[in-house]
Amino acid sequence: MPYMSGRVVHDADAHIMETPNWLRDHADPVVRDQIPPLSLSGGNELRQTGDPEEQLRDLEAAFERLARKHASDEYRAVEAEEIMNRKNFAATGAFIPQDRSRALDLLGFSSQLVFNTFHNRRLHDWEHTGNLELALGTARAHNRGMVEFCAGDVRLLPTCYVPLVDFDAALAMTDEAIAMGAAALLVASGCPPGHSPSHLALDPVWARAQEAAIPIVFHVGGTGDLIDASYFQNGLPIPPDFHGGEENFRSVDYMGIPGPPAQTLATMIFDGVLERFPDLRIGVIEQGAIWVPSWMRQMESAFEAFVKHEERLRALSMRPSEYVRRQIRFTPYPTEDVGWIIEQAGPEVCLFSSDYPHVEGGRRPVERFEASLGDADEQTRDAFYRDNFLDLMGSAAMALAR
Repeated sequence: MPYMSGRVVHDADAHIMETPNWLRDHADPVVRDQIPPLSLSGGNELRQTGDPEEQLRDLEAAFERLARKHASDEYRAVEAEEIMNRKNFAATGAFIPQDRSRALDLLGFSSQLVFNTFHNRRLHDWEHTGNLELALGTARAHNRGMVEFCAGDVRLLPTCYVPLVDFDAALAMTDEAIAMGAAALLVASGCPPGHSPSHLALDPVWARAQEAAIPIVFHVGGTGDLIDASYFQNGLPIPPDFHGGEENFRSVDYMGIPGPPAQTLATMIFDGVLERFPDLRIGVIEQGAIWVPSWMRQMESAFEAFVKHEERLRALSMRPSEYVRRQIRFTPYPTEDVGWIIEQAGPEVCLFSSDYPHVEGGRRPVERFEASLGDADEQTRDAFYRDNFLDLMGSAAMALAR
């Protein structure tokens, strides 16, 4: 029996685990040599030591051994029982595309919206280098890799990155990603370099997404440092993260996660982006949702305080919270009280996600969400597990329905 049964469930946050040369392998020659291989450390199953060339050779050999293990009778004999226990590179279909369909069958999910694991920060940083060729080239390599990984199963929905640093290039990359088969367009949660995400010159990007019925999605990790590193200069040891290392985020970093999406989305609402594009959908993925009710109320307060003095606010046909309920969807963490969030913000806003195959998603996300949903009715549950995702995904949802 699969992990989830008896209900249609769409997973709004799943990942591939990129191998060290994954991005380089999908890059054009003009940028390939500017992309260093991934350095995997911390609690990942594959750790590097020695000089860089030796590290890469050792990692490639380790991945070959791991792929053989995934194909072994011993590994597959207990795959059903271990589907939610094996994490990161040890998980079924984490880095071997041919195995991912089997993982979906064992999970019991009707689809997964698929993100990278290691590249959000890198894509953000390349976008902020001032080297447009590098920013576009790495985004293109990422998008090729994501579409290729998901190509074998219609239930796997690839996200493709669009740098917003240059207006014309952003539109061209949007068209390219849509033509390539993107199910969602991934942009950084924070402000692009040099201009607002609400800039009128980006309207053609939102127009293309709306026309294609493809959502814009934000994901944790693509905004640079969440907080000032000086917060960790406290005279105490740096605590380990979920993976046993120091390179991910911990409790203090966690408190900074809502900042970039909250500011970006409020700016887009106040500057009329959602007014101009009423059918555009935005997904805020792996950035939690416990902050959403208070953020909605804060926007209502800002609206009341400034509507008499700001023409942009008077031009809006709805209140800020109404745009949120109509057009923006969020994935709560399994440690958050999703029942309370829905009570406060409305049944439209929350999406189920597993974070498969990451450790952070936990081994029993459905059970934790069910506990916090409490006595919510079936309509509310269906919205959380299915309907809000289908509303977000637009054209991909129609393909799944077929």
